[in-house]
Amino acid sequence: MKRSNLHWYNVCNELEQQQQNAVQGSVTRADLDPRVTLHYGIPSTSSILAFDSVQSLLAIGTLDGRIKVIGGDNIEALLISPKQLPYKYLEFLQNQGFIVSISTENEIQVWDLEQRQIASTLQWESNITAFSVIYGTTYMYIGCEYGMVAVLKYDAESKQIIHLPYCVPKNVIAEASGISLPDHLSVVGVLHQPLSQGNRQDKIYLKFPEAYGLVCPCVSKAYGLLIAYDNGLIVLWDASEDRIVLVRGYKDLLLKDKTVVDCLTDTRHELSDDVSDDTELDKEISSICWASNSGLVLAVGYVDGDIMFWNLTNASSIQDQKAAKSSNDVVKLQLSSGSRRLPVIVLHWATNRSHNDCGGQLFVYGGDEIGSVEVLTILSLDWSAGIESLKCIGRVDLTLNGFADMVLLPSSGTTESGGTGMSLVVLTNLGKLNVYNDIYLSALISQKEKKPSVTAVEYPMFIPTLDPYMTVAKLGLVYRDGKFSKVLSEIFSATKLHAPQTPDVGATKWPLTGGVPCQLIDTEVYHVERIYIAGYQDGSVRVWDATYPALSLIYVLGEVNGINIANTSAAVTALDFCSYTLTLAIGNQCGLVCVYKLVRSTDETSLHFVTETVNEGLVLLYTNFCVFLSNLLAVHNIHQENGPHCTAVFSLLNSPVCTLQFADFGSRLAVGFECGQVAVLDTSTLSVLFFTDSVSDSNTPVISLAVKTFSDTNSLVNSPEDSESKSSNNLGKGLVFTMTRNAHIVVMDGATGNIVTSQSLHLKTDSIAISMYILGKYNGSNFIPEMSSKKQSLNSPQKSEARSDFVQTNLQSGSTHEVELDSHETVYYVQQSMNLFILLCCEDALFFYSFESVIKGESNSIWKVNLVKPCCWTATLKKNEKELGLVVLYQSGAIEIRSLPTLEVLEEISLMSILRWNFKTNMDKTMCSSDNGQIFLVNGCEFATVSLLGNENDFRIPESLPSLHDKILEAAVPASVNLSPNQKNRQVADVAHGVLGGIIKNIKVGKEEHNVDVDLAEVHKNNVEHLESLYSSPPFLKPSAAVMDDQDIMELNLDDIKIDEPIALSSPSPKSDNESRDKGTERERLFEGASTDTNPRLRTAEEIRAKYRKAGDASAAASQARDKLAERKEKLERISQRTEELQSGAENFASMASELAKTMERRKWWNI
Repeated sequence: MKRSNLHWYNVCNELEQQQQNAVQGSVTRADLDPRVTLHYGIPSTSSILAFDSVQSLLAIGTLDGRIKVIGGDNIEALLISPKQLPYKYLEFLQNQGFIVSISTENEIQVWDLEQRQIASTLQWESNITAFSVIYGTTYMYIGCEYGMVAVLKYDAESKQIIHLPYCVPKNVIAEASGISLPDHLSVVGVLHQPLSQGNRQDKIYLKFPEAYGLVCPCVSKAYGLLIAYDNGLIVLWDASEDRIVLVRGYKDLLLKDKTVVDCLTDTRHELSDDVSDDTELDKEISSICWASNSGLVLAVGYVDGDIMFWNLTNASSIQDQKAAKSSNDVVKLQLSSGSRRLPVIVLHWATNRSHNDCGGQLFVYGGDEIGSVEVLTILSLDWSAGIESLKCIGRVDLTLNGFADMVLLPSSGTTESGGTGMSLVVLTNLGKLNVYNDIYLSALISQKEKKPSVTAVEYPMFIPTLDPYMTVAKLGLVYRDGKFSKVLSEIFSATKLHAPQTPDVGATKWPLTGGVPCQLIDTEVYHVERIYIAGYQDGSVRVWDATYPALSLIYVLGEVNGINIANTSAAVTALDFCSYTLTLAIGNQCGLVCVYKLVRSTDETSLHFVTETVNEGLVLLYTNFCVFLSNLLAVHNIHQENGPHCTAVFSLLNSPVCTLQFADFGSRLAVGFECGQVAVLDTSTLSVLFFTDSVSDSNTPVISLAVKTFSDTNSLVNSPEDSESKSSNNLGKGLVFTMTRNAHIVVMDGATGNIVTSQSLHLKTDSIAISMYILGKYNGSNFIPEMSSKKQSLNSPQKSEARSDFVQTNLQSGSTHEVELDSHETVYYVQQSMNLFILLCCEDALFFYSFESVIKGESNSIWKVNLVKPCCWTATLKKNEKELGLVVLYQSGAIEIRSLPTLEVLEEISLMSILRWNFKTNMDKTMCSSDNGQIFLVNGCEFATVSLLGNENDFRIPESLPSLHDKILEAAVPASVNLSPNQKNRQVADVAHGVLGGIIKNIKVGKEEHNVDVDLAEVHKNNVEHLESLYSSPPFLKPSAAVMDDQDIMELNLDDIKIDEPIALSSPSPKSDNESRDKGTERERLFEGASTDTNPRLRTAEEIRAKYRKAGDASAAASQARDKLAERKEKLERISQRTEELQSGAENFASMASELAKTMERRKWWNI
């Protein structure tokens, strides 16, 4: 006893000394770099959609600052913002490789898809109420709460968001339109007019092909900008001429409207004859969209539930618009006849191919009566005879289970004639994507039913988590030098070559094709390094190749064909994988254990079926504590398809399998059951070595198993090459460690099943054990954990405190039940267990035990850390194959990373901070990890991988990541197609997966159609240059092309106006005395020398620009001009005052002169 106390004293002193010295080589804070390396699935907090029609990418913004990007070939990425804020606007810079997002705090972020990070940010000072991007460019419109529209540009070279000088303030609109606007007026919509033209001449129309149904912005001499204000005012602004083209929808404009009758009452919907004359419109706008490719018809949704189609073809002057009354300018639609209707929140338009831009489908969310069923309404409209004759020829209501957003995508494959060629993608508020293709929508609209029963096609989850429901997961590492590794790599490579690139969803081909897969996989040198295995509630098991970040589904395991085995479809509850023999063990809810070999031999066709029934040949022999089973079993020769081979099925107990553990390089398999019993199987002979009774008095579930093997050379068995050929008796002696949920540990002899020791190491009777680890030399070369323990869940972040208690002696032992071992076996195990330790993780504490003390039945812990929060899952970290750390996850979602063996806290993070996840029940069952700090997690529809160590790069990031932006496709869009006369009515060949099915449909010049060649690259370049010239200067101050840069600039000097000095008049032209005497009246002589021209000479625009032009910053020039104008105003006021004084003096002089004349007329000549 004294020797034992001395031993504990020495061990404790050693640990205390190493804690003070921080244990050289252990995991440190500098080694940590938590980050998300892989993500699949759609977040449940998704709220907004964006689509890149050229790159075929879909972006999904969330309420917690994340952006999910989805393409084809199972390409997915997750972008995480530093701030957990909702996004209210999300747009692609089309075909540029960037996404623009605007948060609720009005921070503008530009994301670089190639780098998968934020490239630039800009904090907007006011509340942004409208946002749009000019298609195919990096120019953006921003509308704010103060009624101003600003222009931004993202410069990819400098990686900066540039606020351009051009803007359209509210007061400019008021002055130009002659309308008095309220002080508080917000911009609720801003759109670039697709086919605008500057002076309405020399049009160049560029349209997308019919496969798109979208519109390319016009490349013309000017650009139309449509601005919608919350009070109902709609303004079309010409950005090149800085003028208003037309005004619609203001209450001062007296308009006539026609109302489409309620679409619910009939299948065909004609216009009613009711005409409302002189209706004053004062309606708040809630949504807008173009309803034609030409940008001449605008659909506007209002807060009161109305939808109006505005005809914007009238480009007359503002005065003419005010005086005119036209019933052809607006048509009103109502989805419901109720008096209280929902606001029209979302409007989208898809042009019908056969209607010549005079018809299509309008997608509406809102507008129905308050309290009605939530639906998305699709209206089929036509106005071939004019907007005043608009007809609603079809309607369908799609019932929704919550609505967040929608977007239209080009349909893949052929579409029906007369259709839109667009697929509808609806995002629900549960984070689900529902897809409706064009053929399906056309069929729905053609039906007589108004509310058909619609079963939407959901987005195909690459890693299913809810349907079917994932119950357990395992990360399996493949021993690269094993004899089966090369064969497995060849099988996986062949499977990937024949796998479909983009999964089909039912009869619908998934429309997204964007992204470029990783090109690192070479079938000659490719090696599988890790696999991800998931078990499901329906009894199926899926296996993915997880060597690279883009996982590949390889196998789906289900019921064995050719034999009827009961309970094979029960929920999977436990998994384990042997890295050396590539053997997979599967345990389910009914106690069945199936053993699969991922690499099968050509001559393997038999299936061994072992049950507890005597009829199947099993003989039960009860000896002491264990139940020994003979090798009599049923063998079935069946044909199994290519793929994993099921070699054996064990049905020993009708109790759920809780844990599985391979040992001795896959030759043994330990099975723990919920009833507390343990079985050890021989996988080489497919027999049962021993079967224990309940290892705990309370029949508590077995949650952790570990098998420690000792060889005769006092080391672990070093080579697995011949493990299959060796029997269980010549692999060396070993021990089986079993831990139940109440922290009861039983140590058994691995060969005989005899109990070495049985005790409860934790003092509290209600303690819940989480995991158990056998650790080697914590200070050096043999610190190898050999146990994959039961691990539990994770939650939200909280700070935690831990108290370390240094315990040396006098700990009370739990109850112990031992089977007497002969002396030489006891000495053997004690000698082999030197410098080995056991780490016991419980819900409320962490314990460090000596391996030797546990074998001897002693429960003196040499180190203890009390946890102030409930722990639910743990994992170990390995650094450089030697030192370790410990990851502790709490039920609050907080994560601690601790060093070993000191258990010192190195880092505190949380699921919320790194993944924006909250803890959910049973998350621990689907969590798994690797020694290198990779943690695989599942939460709802999401699957993610988190890497903790900074120097860990098993995924070979970034070279192994798929590209989110196709640069070849980007270059091909503007440069690959030149139209010739022979190509005018022919669709151009598809570019990049068929996304670019013909870019130019036709080209119109003026009013006549001509066949011309268009270099799209040059057109795009001119487009960008024209935008630069338009928006690089403030409005009304654009530089003129007629003024050369080297021309002398005349400075404007307002001080030339002399107010307080006498005005010097120019002398009259020389005249002769006779001419002076003969000249007209006295008035003419009085004002002689003054000019008779009372109007100032009008200067040309070029003269004004030359006079006012300044070098340098445009804003500085504008500021100086404003100061000059203020000074000029003061001087003009003084001139006006002097003019009034002169006028008054002149009137007095004229009065005196008149009186003098009358007086002189009454006097005679002799009185003078």
